[in-house]
Amino acid sequence: MLLHNYYYYFKSALTPRFCDELVRYGKSQQQQVALTGTYTNKKFISKKELKNLQKVRKSQVVWLNDEWIYKEIRPYIHRANKEAGWNYEWDYMQSCQFTTYKPGQFYDWHCDSDVRPYNKPNDVEHGKIRKLSVTCSLTDPDEYKGGELEFNFNKPTVSKNKNMQKCLEILPRGSIVVFPSFVWHRVCPVKKGTRNSLVIWNLGRPYK
Repeated sequence: MLLHNYYYYFKSALTPRFCDELVRYGKSQQQQVALTGTYTNKKFISKKELKNLQKVRKSQVVWLNDEWIYKEIRPYIHRANKEAGWNYEWDYMQSCQFTTYKPGQFYDWHCDSDVRPYNKPNDVEHGKIRKLSVTCSLTDPDEYKGGELEFNFNKPTVSKNKNMQKCLEILPRGSIVVFPSFVWHRVCPVKKGTRNSLVIWNLGRPYK
């Protein structure tokens, strides 16, 4: 799908106080090993599976679903959806993912959407797809190195043409990046320090 804007961002949209509260709250919760779609619904992951998983993604996550978080970020999603010219219909925000990347940790090329809508009868997500992804920078860039957010406007395995890749500038703490969930992206390995972020996926009925 060709777009005028493959991502849209707001610099320093979240206040330092909000970022501090969110990081403190996220760190107070029980962390989990970050998974990918292949492993999400598995009750047990073997050492071999974990090793294969961490070739693609390596970080820790905490799941949050507090209204005070949604209330702060929701208006920016609506603004980006309109100002970027996407105008996607969406009506539900999934649980927020508070993510911690330490040295050597990363998330390789992936997109957040699936080819099929969620099959969850009697659940609000049933029949919907991920349409807009959001990532919020919660750590000052001076506190870590690496961890760049990169986009590829075509599936990375299709071509090795580096001109297709766009490295988003390292944004100030509190910045919010919004992009269609089908856009391929990655988080490069963190080289030094710790990078904290918040990710939210926003659902709607399949495109008409």
